[in-house]
Amino acid sequence: MFWKEMWSSYRGRLLGVAAAVFLIIIYLISGFWNMLFCALVLYIGYTVGKYKDLDQGSLIPWKELRDWLGNR
Repeated sequence: MFWKEMWSSYRGRLLGVAAAVFLIIIYLISGFWNMLFCALVLYIGYTVGKYKDLDQGSLIPWKELRDWLGNR
């Protein structure tokens, strides 16, 4: 029951973190800079999943960017 509620509420975040963990396991060779890269990948996966969960649209506002560049 708990996992179904988690999946229905946070599906994007869970998938984002799972994808990041998968990439981290593939990339992981011990070391400080690799650890920082893994943390960055995890943060990006979580953020993209959060945007998907909250239906905030695209992470990059393409329409506003196109309008801004068109008016320059």
